[in-house]
Amino acid sequence: MEADITSQAVGLGSSVDFSLMSLFLRADIVVKSVIILLIAASIYSWAIIIEKFKMFKKINQSTVEFEEKFWKSKSAESFYNNLPANKDDPMSNVFRKTMQVVLKSRSRSNLNEKLTSLLESNIESEVNFLEKNFSFLATVGSTAPFIGLFGTVWGIMNSFQSIAVSRNTSLAIVAPGIAEALFATALGLLAAIPAVVAYNKFNSDSKRYISKIDNFSKRFLSII
Repeated sequence: MEADITSQAVGLGSSVDFSLMSLFLRADIVVKSVIILLIAASIYSWAIIIEKFKMFKKINQSTVEFEEKFWKSKSAESFYNNLPANKDDPMSNVFRKTMQVVLKSRSRSNLNEKLTSLLESNIESEVNFLEKNFSFLATVGSTAPFIGLFGTVWGIMNSFQSIAVSRNTSLAIVAPGIAEALFATALGLLAAIPAVVAYNKFNSDSKRYISKIDNFSKRFLSII
């Protein structure tokens, strides 16, 4: 019995191509659609991950430089006048928009209240910029395994249908379909795991950066 199974497995390995491309080409339209969807989601997720990684690295470095120069400057107005126009990190944007209102304001009455409201609005705008596409990473991380599982279930159903039609339970009939089905699950996990890890990291980075802006805003208001 064991010899028959071994010889059957050896024969299967030599006659059936289990390369990823072959698994994709042999799959039916539903499983192919699932595979294409997961590959597309994974590629877009990696594009977001790379873009966000570069962005947080850039703005963290820029913010450190900004704070050092700001607190060493003679006044907020002189720093604003010397601030490069191409300085485009969230903290610089919040400061620039706030100073524009301060310099245009003729009356100092209720200025702090106006600035507090303005800062909250500006910070919220920058938060939206920082967290752009976070929802996509979260969606991929939570749904990709289930989409892959759907492809797996569908592929296994087709395998059982092939068994019923051929009335043959040999590995040559069952294995290709199951391999195609499990390929969908593997792709689902491959798309989901990096998306979840990246979402958690960038969400943490975003909260830390927002905390920096909040602290700066409070200190900035105290000297206006």
